[in-house]
Amino acid sequence: MRAMIMAAGVGSRLMPLTAELPKPMVPVANRPVMENIIGLLAQHGITEIIANLHCHGPVIKEHFGDGTRFGVSLLYSEEKELLGTAGGVRRCEWFLGDTFVVMSGDALTDVNLTDLVEAHKRNGALATIALREMDEVEHYGVVIVGEDGLIQSFQEKPRREEALSRLVNTGIYVFEREIFDYIPEGEFYDFGRQVFPHLVRIKAPFYGHAIDRYWCDVGDIEAYRQAHRDVLEGRVDCPIEGQLLQGTLGVTNILVGERVELGRGVTLKGCVVIGPGCRIGDGAVLEDAVIWEDTVVEAKAVIRGSVIGSRCRIGRGAAVSPGAVIGSRYVVHEGTIVPENARLMPPR
Repeated sequence: MRAMIMAAGVGSRLMPLTAELPKPMVPVANRPVMENIIGLLAQHGITEIIANLHCHGPVIKEHFGDGTRFGVSLLYSEEKELLGTAGGVRRCEWFLGDTFVVMSGDALTDVNLTDLVEAHKRNGALATIALREMDEVEHYGVVIVGEDGLIQSFQEKPRREEALSRLVNTGIYVFEREIFDYIPEGEFYDFGRQVFPHLVRIKAPFYGHAIDRYWCDVGDIEAYRQAHRDVLEGRVDCPIEGQLLQGTLGVTNILVGERVELGRGVTLKGCVVIGPGCRIGDGAVLEDAVIWEDTVVEAKAVIRGSVIGSRCRIGRGAAVSPGAVIGSRYVVHEGTIVPENARLMPPR
């Protein structure tokens, strides 16, 4: 069996973190989130993979290469113009087999793909969507499923009181080759807006399969921060890179990457992730913060509830307020106060 990873998105909701980095390369627990997807596919015996690329595509190719280092064979479909979710898959028809899996490259999950594929085959399905029960349905595409498992209809980001279901589309699919009959070649085409509603209208064997494993769409800043909390609190089975330390409340919720230098009297509170090669100066305070690789936090700086990109410098005595997100290579000068929810783009 073969798989496709959707890795062509722009990642606008994760700005400024994605100003220089594609969404699938955004690190979660010091590993690009797409590494988890590739590892999960390999774990379930799916080692022949293709990924579509568009925004910052060379960054993905440089990191993953031909996939050998990760135990898979990895090819790429480079889209000069975005083709949409379905259009991108249609372009890879030559590679994908009779039954194949499609996954988003920016999701954190430990879904049991073997169970999903078995359910798909057991139902004799043309298409199967992995569904996850969620409370905050207003952020997702809601799927309404009949007692027989067939998908009946969809709601796009409904208000909670109007939602007809709490099952949401995870962007994890299993298809038969016949799905290509419903996707025109060489044009922008979308699964959610075009292909899936058509399958419902024609009463195709189109099924939903509820999963009970972890899934998080790492598509915006709050979800990104929540993914880190979930990893460090053991809610998802995925590898991490670095050393786990005990926090101030006796909970192991601090991850420190390789080659990190911690100065004297550094305070680490809450969920803290420090990327490899960072230097944290004397008396600095980090609370509920995610810091990417090779960033310098100078003495007595305070970072609370924030995300800091790679190769940044947070000056002596500076304060980064909750909700702030600082793009890579940004310099916060000595004594500066970065306001709450600020978005600071990388310098040009």
